[in-house]
Amino acid sequence: MIIIKKSLTIKAYLIIAILLLSCADNTKKETQHSKPDQISASSIPDFNADSAYYFVEKQVSFGPRVPNTVAHQKCADWLISKLTDFADTVHVQQAKVRAYDGKILNISNIIGSFNPQHRSRIILCAHWDSRPYADYDPNPANHYTPIDGANDGASGVGVLIEIARILSLNNAPVGIDIILFDAEDYGKHENFKGQADDSWALGSQYWSKNPHISNYYAKYGILLDMVGASNATFKIEEYSYYFAPGIVRKVWETAQRIGYGNYFSNERGSYILDDHYYMNTIRGIPTINIIHQETRHGHGFFKQWHTIDDNMDVIDKETLKAVGQTVITVVFENK
Repeated sequence: MIIIKKSLTIKAYLIIAILLLSCADNTKKETQHSKPDQISASSIPDFNADSAYYFVEKQVSFGPRVPNTVAHQKCADWLISKLTDFADTVHVQQAKVRAYDGKILNISNIIGSFNPQHRSRIILCAHWDSRPYADYDPNPANHYTPIDGANDGASGVGVLIEIARILSLNNAPVGIDIILFDAEDYGKHENFKGQADDSWALGSQYWSKNPHISNYYAKYGILLDMVGASNATFKIEEYSYYFAPGIVRKVWETAQRIGYGNYFSNERGSYILDDHYYMNTIRGIPTINIIHQETRHGHGFFKQWHTIDDNMDVIDKETLKAVGQTVITVVFENK
């Protein structure tokens, strides 16, 4: 485990200087006190979709982020650097896990913590690896080709890196842990005939059994997966509703209230085995999944899922905005 703590930055020095100047100002006779249980719309930070798009694009620029590859390591280094810029503390949880085909994968779960001393905590998470196979590509010749994973992986991480940037500038009312899970998408190939139970979400399985802090717990978690495609539909995923119905209602009602009801549908979706499943069943943290589901395609996800066409052409800034603004609103309205 590598732990990186942010030293006193230039921004911190500026904040201290401003505080000292305000303390020295004896001309101000009146002070205003806001009510701690009231949060106005103007106090919710604005989510910058252009910034999130750049963070998605940057990940994709490294190439497919498949464990044990150079592109995977370069992206890990960049993610660690960005979270180090923004978070108070960064934990890099390195581990070796065995894939369904027997291969040993070198993985890194990357955790950025904000307000680390705050006992009330929320997890925001996504997976940062990409699929080693385009096994749902219309062309069988591509079925063993690694994919860019612009939507399936990079979109959720891009939203979270932008949220990390926002949190570095705005003090949240709770402690936040942004967790970027590795090896979520190294599940069994469609042609694999052997036993492959629990072959997906290897990074979150490892973290759930070995959290970065002993006896770690959070009030709840929100997982983002495939949150960048045009005209995305976020139905209510069934494991989310089973384990954390109150959090589902909080997030979906927030999205609809602030104008994103066309993305967040009250329609019930499918049970999806994803990182949140293990956070619920192993770690006992009620966690929901915001994930794009469609019935138009046989696999139940966006059209380019697990194909070589899951690239930057899929990504829509409006969808990133809808998800990012919803999540940041939930965080800052937390009482």
